[in-house]
Amino acid sequence: MESLRPARPTLHPREPAGWLVESELGAEGRMVKSLTAFLTNRECPWRCVYCDLWKFALADSVAPGDVPAQLRRILLEHAQRECGGEQVKLYNAGSFFDARAIPESDDATIQGLIRDFGRVIVESHPALVGARCWRFRDGLAAASGGQSVLEVAMGLETVNPKVLPQLNKRVTLETFARAAAALHRQGVALRTFVLVRPPFEEPAEAITWAIRSVDFAMEQGSTAVALIPVRGGNGALEALAARGQFHPPALIDLELAMDGAISVARGRGRVFADVWDLARFADCPRCFDARRERLERMNRTQAVEPRVVCAECGGGGNGPIPRQTCE
Repeated sequence: MESLRPARPTLHPREPAGWLVESELGAEGRMVKSLTAFLTNRECPWRCVYCDLWKFALADSVAPGDVPAQLRRILLEHAQRECGGEQVKLYNAGSFFDARAIPESDDATIQGLIRDFGRVIVESHPALVGARCWRFRDGLAAASGGQSVLEVAMGLETVNPKVLPQLNKRVTLETFARAAAALHRQGVALRTFVLVRPPFEEPAEAITWAIRSVDFAMEQGSTAVALIPVRGGNGALEALAARGQFHPPALIDLELAMDGAISVARGRGRVFADVWDLARFADCPRCFDARRERLERMNRTQAVEPRVVCAECGGGGNGPIPRQTCE
């Protein structure tokens, strides 16, 4: 699979991949400003077939002090631009608790740097949820005077029993559920990632499985679920597409999944449609802006809105539409 990748971009271990500030509906039911820090570190040891996050990672481990240096730079720029923020996401294109990605010796420094944020969200593979997570939670609470809480984001991806084993994630529904239960016992919040149209999934079943996956995540205590349309570009997905084993999602797939997911959540938690780089999934330039804005509003309100009607392509209308291109 790795042999199918394009060239790895040149990255520096003391320079972050980037950062952004966005508003998100928080766990308390109000909009909060959120800083997302994209940290540069060693590539995740799991080689999920759909993943392209290796583009933002290094082949080798960073040295102690490298990640705090990146975070200081982000926080300095963030302060200079007076962006503000109540929560911070430390996303490292892998697992925050992977010692070969982020040295544990840096944890105390990181906790001190982010102590003013009320909620800290990190990523982790279910297999790495354990002792270091609890130590990080405790250190964060100590650094912030008990004002910061920890949330862990885990990739469930799908509950489709034919698909999940083929993704090379090496996780099962049972191991995900055990990690989720451990987080709950330890008082750590759970956020979940669910894929829309992963490889090996029949297109006609994709929306159903995405909605079922959200339901499963909520059953395990997830307070937020992000629906992520699978993005090509890692080489492996293109090879699978050529064999008819991957069908790239269109915007309507994300819309239908979001509609169903909000309905099935039933107030148990929040569902967010990932709208990053959304234009790549659009079939029709005439209605794209309105459809993106609809998803963004639904992210904020957690209420299903009527789908956009487009004179050219149908835009979503009141039901599934054929995938067409407008010219």
